[in-house]
Amino acid sequence: MNFLIADTFTASFNRLSGVDQKAVKASVFDLQMDRTGNGLQLHRIDKSKDPNFWSARVNRDVRLIVHKTDESLLVAYVDHHDAAYVWAERRRIEAHPRTGAIQIVEIRERVDDVAAPATFDFVFPESAKRAEAKASPPSLFSSLDDDALLSIGVPADWLADVRAANEDGFFALAVHLPAEASEALLEFAATGKLAVPASAAADPFTHPDALRRIRPIADQEELEQALAFPWEQWGVFLHPSQRALVERSFSGPARVAGSAGTGKTIVAIHRAVRLARENPVAKILLASFSQPLADAMAKKVLVLAPETGGIVARITTTSFWGIAEQMYQLEHGVRPRIASDAILRERLLAAAATTALKGFSGRFLLSEWTNVVDAWGLSSLEAYSTVERMGRKSRLGPNQRARLWPVFAAVREALAAERHTTWAHVFTGLADALAGRLVKPFDHVIIDEAQDLAPAELRFFAALAPAGPNGLFLSGDIGQRIFQHPYSRASLGVDVRGRSHTLKVCYRTSQQIRRAADRLLPAVLRDSDGIEDERRGIISVFDGPPPEVKSFPTVAAEAESVRKVVASWLGQGIAAHEIGLFVRTPQLVVRARAAIDGLAGTAEMMTAQMSLAKGLEFRAVVVMACDEGVLPLDERVADAADEAELDDIYETERRLLYVACTRAREHLLLTGATPVSEYLADFRQDRTNPREGD
Repeated sequence: MNFLIADTFTASFNRLSGVDQKAVKASVFDLQMDRTGNGLQLHRIDKSKDPNFWSARVNRDVRLIVHKTDESLLVAYVDHHDAAYVWAERRRIEAHPRTGAIQIVEIRERVDDVAAPATFDFVFPESAKRAEAKASPPSLFSSLDDDALLSIGVPADWLADVRAANEDGFFALAVHLPAEASEALLEFAATGKLAVPASAAADPFTHPDALRRIRPIADQEELEQALAFPWEQWGVFLHPSQRALVERSFSGPARVAGSAGTGKTIVAIHRAVRLARENPVAKILLASFSQPLADAMAKKVLVLAPETGGIVARITTTSFWGIAEQMYQLEHGVRPRIASDAILRERLLAAAATTALKGFSGRFLLSEWTNVVDAWGLSSLEAYSTVERMGRKSRLGPNQRARLWPVFAAVREALAAERHTTWAHVFTGLADALAGRLVKPFDHVIIDEAQDLAPAELRFFAALAPAGPNGLFLSGDIGQRIFQHPYSRASLGVDVRGRSHTLKVCYRTSQQIRRAADRLLPAVLRDSDGIEDERRGIISVFDGPPPEVKSFPTVAAEAESVRKVVASWLGQGIAAHEIGLFVRTPQLVVRARAAIDGLAGTAEMMTAQMSLAKGLEFRAVVVMACDEGVLPLDERVADAADEAELDDIYETERRLLYVACTRAREHLLLTGATPVSEYLADFRQDRTNPREGD
């Protein structure tokens, strides 16, 4: 008899008190050991239309709901006595007649009339548009017949409701449908395209759509993991599009993309654990942009794999600079001594004076060094003369490059004499050393936040693993690139064309917040290798209040308003640690802290600069100090070396705001003191002619 747990159980389990959770865990372990349930006083739920629903007594008040057949025992729900029985009486568990996937279906006749929420700002395809009737909005899915609706997993007794659904009532209806059906309908409403259903599986519990809500439990160790982290549902249940990328074998470098909240990091973590499980001697590197992000991934690895299983020890989770520093120490016996920007600026100006270089500003020299010479590891005039200066509009002819090169060569010599180096030089040196070695440190390298990899960093990570199947896997979103100039990965031997996939379902951010934030970015993002990330057609799976954008005459007035909003969120039951406040620079963090000073739990609220928001998630977010001169930041604009760099600064500043805004799950407030950033106007309005770019 198969033993399984459902996502409805993990969600309901998390709502119980700690004492009740402990008792439930003991009961579930007992069930796994004795699947007849003889020791738990099983009772059939007589009022349920599904004869396989049983209740198991946990304690005087709490009841476990299980679905029991000759072939399987599914732990489906847990709650206090009356609520648990009502849940079971309103549902049935069955294989869908068309898709074959096991579904937990709400019985239509037991559901009260589906109430419509406030009108939602939707963009509908022409096929779904009708002349607006005065009485009510048009039906969205009237053009879909029963066969089409059944093909995407709509239960038979909900067909009429789906066909009658209009814009106002769609989200109220969607919560009653299986996830695959509601997501397919949402995609149809947004794009006019009906999703292609997954192929039916021989076992209805192994269908990709079933696995997103029901997990087979193989042994006690696996059950312990599931119950130890019940709130981490991503660790147990994957969307079919995510699961396909986790399980797929790629013949060369591969990439997963997608807008904020679509689960790219989750795919990376699951893939690391899957590769470690498949090969008991494989060594996997799982790296991210910063150490805090790497630490967060390490915790998630523990959710998926127990420390005693021999998997965690073979997955190295660290930051880009962290693994480079370790490898550098192994190679040279010392830690790298990194030169600061101030030191680099001094050496560049000194070298320019020594060589009598005229006509180039110190700002240009630092930019050219950082983004061209050092970034690409150039060590000779010949290499500098032929390098493609991608993204640089100030063209340099052969004579100009010949005049500039002695300056850069002198800086390199000066740094070496002082035993200074740069991170780019560290990565370049390690990549060169690793390139000629037959035995590599890792069997598989998985990189999160890959959009912010510099050229030297990408070369290094590509050299860390064998150039074979599943050697290198990149996860990232061009729309969140905020630290690097664009460049061609293919030119460095990392060609993901034909092995690049985009996730389209957003789980973290409400439809309203995601749509508003998307106005900050082009509708189509294109990288330097010509790979396009299409932003249109991305859907969020839940509804929420629209984001608010407010401007104030003074900083004090802004602080007072932010304080009231945060206090109201606390009053609604949002915990202090579920609230984040972000500003553009470290210096402005004081402004954010002052706005919430004295509120309950302020020490638990996150206040930080926007660049530290990457990878985080909060129920409610305030993006403060969106003033003119702050977004975009005047200092960065003034430092632009040429027109191309200025354009890139404006775009990366937009992306920085996008990153901060998409940390919000349910509530988002943007504020500033007048005059406010020009980006707030873009945030407010729909783009009738979406931009394409990058």
